[in-house]
Amino acid sequence: MAGEPDDVTEDALLDGRIRFMQPATGYRVGIDPVFLAAAVPARNGEKVLDVGAGAGAAALCLAARVPGVRVVGLDSERSMVRIAAANAKANGMAERVEFFLGNLLAPPIRLTPAAFDHVMANPPFMPEGRGNPPPDPTKAAATVEATADLEQWLRFCLLMVRPKGTVTLIHRADRLPELLAGLVGRLGDVCIFPLWPSGDGRAPAKRILVRGRRSGGGPVSILPGLVLHEQSGAYTAAAERILRQGGGLSLGTAS
Repeated sequence: MAGEPDDVTEDALLDGRIRFMQPATGYRVGIDPVFLAAAVPARNGEKVLDVGAGAGAAALCLAARVPGVRVVGLDSERSMVRIAAANAKANGMAERVEFFLGNLLAPPIRLTPAAFDHVMANPPFMPEGRGNPPPDPTKAAATVEATADLEQWLRFCLLMVRPKGTVTLIHRADRLPELLAGLVGRLGDVCIFPLWPSGDGRAPAKRILVRGRRSGGGPVSILPGLVLHEQSGAYTAAAERILRQGGGLSLGTAS
């Protein structure tokens, strides 16, 4: 990608289907945004907001799976918004995937509340003041709550989704109580989908997907989830279907 800074690398997502540029140091994309995008029940013609979009991994994966969807990404780091926009252009998606600079506590006026069919987010995993923050500022912004805590992230997601639309998040499993406290009663049909490290039942899930429907009245459901790794350490066929083939995940009732 000519003309971009030297401190980035060009990588790939979905087994090379997506060209993906990201910072060479600091926060580097893993599997979380790919699974997040797979869990959003978007259809052609719908509009999705990606809160904390970073370099655009989740937005691009969703747009690759649903060719007629429009995705808007919001991020507070100017450098990440610039890289994300370049990624959308490089993958021929600039007309339906765009990124805005802004803080969720003071979002751009172009983001209208209740205007999105679906909202997805990969909020920072660590509360501020717990543990040692990464020295790299972009990695710290992606992984540590700073100006906005988890409750404020959830409130913003709920504000932006239309009635009967869905909110989908990926987060650390040990923060499930906080997620449920912020969502139950505000969303219905809440589904919890664990991502199990292996199938032997010995290791607890470190990541969970949580999705609910605004104005829904259904109960909270814990789903079987998905096993990530075989005993050999290789990804399972189910995980490969998401990570390489760009498949979707079914998390119960869609919008």
